[in-house]
Amino acid sequence: MANGNDFKGGSPWGAPPGGGNGSGRSGPKPPNIDDVIEKLQKLINKFIPGGKSSNGKPIIFGLILLILIWAFSGLYRVLPDEQGVVLRFGKFVSTTQPGLNYHIPYPVETVLTPKVTKVNRIDVGFRAASDSGRSSGVGDVPEESLMLTGDENIVNIDFSVFWVIKDAGNFLFRIQSPVETVKAASETAMREVIAKSKLQPILTKGRSTIEIEVQEIIQSILDEYESGIQITQVQTQKADPPDQVIDAFRDVQAARADMERSKNEAEAYANDVIPRARGDAAKILQEAEAYKKQVVAAAEGEASRFVAIYNEYAKAKQVTQERMYLETMEKVLADIDKVIIDRKAGGVVPYLPLPELSKKGSSSQ
Repeated sequence: MANGNDFKGGSPWGAPPGGGNGSGRSGPKPPNIDDVIEKLQKLINKFIPGGKSSNGKPIIFGLILLILIWAFSGLYRVLPDEQGVVLRFGKFVSTTQPGLNYHIPYPVETVLTPKVTKVNRIDVGFRAASDSGRSSGVGDVPEESLMLTGDENIVNIDFSVFWVIKDAGNFLFRIQSPVETVKAASETAMREVIAKSKLQPILTKGRSTIEIEVQEIIQSILDEYESGIQITQVQTQKADPPDQVIDAFRDVQAARADMERSKNEAEAYANDVIPRARGDAAKILQEAEAYKKQVVAAAEGEASRFVAIYNEYAKAKQVTQERMYLETMEKVLADIDKVIIDRKAGGVVPYLPLPELSKKGSSSQ
């Protein structure tokens, strides 16, 4: 993988005579003509009467041999990572695929074979040490990296664009400066996408979406130019606020993180308290429902008892009145100290408190 700033595109006018391929490789070396003519003369002398040829025949055979050598010089091989570009008198004619191919020999046609699988890289917003002239580290380029977001903030974004040649003919002859064209299209696409996005997604989870959208826009621009370039990836290297406000922005981020933490703690407390409160409320409702049923049942029982007593009262009023009086007095006087006074007996009647004696007896045991 090479940096796009080091890319050197081939040129049809820079091709070496004889059909150079423009990739730095020299073509097959032609055979020595004198040796070939001498061998051919010896071969012909075997079949010519007298064992010697006339003075004009070596020249004719030499010309034929030169024509054959010239014709065979049109053979060329395109490697698997290359694409052949055929030029006829310097004009682009066609492209050829990897393998053994043929073109009209030089000077009619020449061939360029640029590398089409080599991944090139262009950095926007920063320069590596080798590109910026620095001894080490990365040099920032503010005029490329500072961009205005959709919510009127400024972001400092660095990114890299990776591309390959998909059509060597268009690549060599449709655009004059491939590297500058890709770089300009990349910066334009990124500014367009950033101008529609808010700052927070750019700095956090929205980078992947931005990279995909930028790649699509760059590719559409290059396809419109018929550049013969395929964008393979857009990779964000850095997305931060400007250096002048980055400390304040980090404070804001820390405050936002504290807010999220407090919010999560509050939600955890709510998730703990609310279920318990709902459980207590359900318990109270159930107890109230049970008390309601208990009271209603008791009331219904008392009502049934009253009806039964009333029926008996209707049959025997005197007896029922006495029984009711005695039952009522038994309930009223059950838990109080009692003294019986009888006028006929002349005063206080001796009373044996049997319940109290039974209580004392049980407590003494």
